[in-house]
Amino acid sequence: MSSEINFSSNYRDLCEQYGTGAGFQFEFYCYRCSDTWRSPFERFTTGQVAGWLGKGVSAAWNLIGGNANTISNAADGLAGQTWGTSRDAAFQRAIENAQNHFNRCGRCTTYVCGRCFNADQGLCFTCAPDTAAEALAAQRRGLNDAVSERAFKAGQAAGAEFDVNTPRQLVCPQCQTETHGTPFCPGCGFRLAQPVQCTSCHKDVPEGSAFCPSCGTRR
Repeated sequence: MSSEINFSSNYRDLCEQYGTGAGFQFEFYCYRCSDTWRSPFERFTTGQVAGWLGKGVSAAWNLIGGNANTISNAADGLAGQTWGTSRDAAFQRAIENAQNHFNRCGRCTTYVCGRCFNADQGLCFTCAPDTAAEALAAQRRGLNDAVSERAFKAGQAAGAEFDVNTPRQLVCPQCQTETHGTPFCPGCGFRLAQPVQCTSCHKDVPEGSAFCPSCGTRR
């Protein structure tokens, strides 16, 4: 059996050593599109037998007042002794099976699924993109760029009519509503972009002042 380990990073280990789901299974994924393929589940018979043995004997041992930890540790040792070797063998079988579902790119050396692989060139579509797809994508980029440029010019033309010298307030000083630059507050109708005036002497009151600095009237 080959000692070479492929798929060194694009897989997920789904193995479980204990419980009713004890067994070996691996999930491989395409580097380009992330589609996955799972190897067939293989039961870890030794682990299940050891688990059942440990639970059954421990329960019986407890009934007669024995030390159940000794039995449990022995069962765990039986399972652990063969787990690593069995897992490696299952992983190798999974790799050999996965090689029928994935292709190795001759340039970037990543593994991709059949839909992401150019078999004629031996390259993935990241290294050798599909010509027809690239042409259509380029057309769409050109269309979007042209429309963006026209829209930018239209905005420039509209900007020529925008009065940049008119004072604007983005937040109403009376009710704190966002105004978005409108002449009057949409929340309370207050006329914006003008100094707040005292209701008594009609002098300008600095923003944030609680009293009129000219006559002392409370705002």
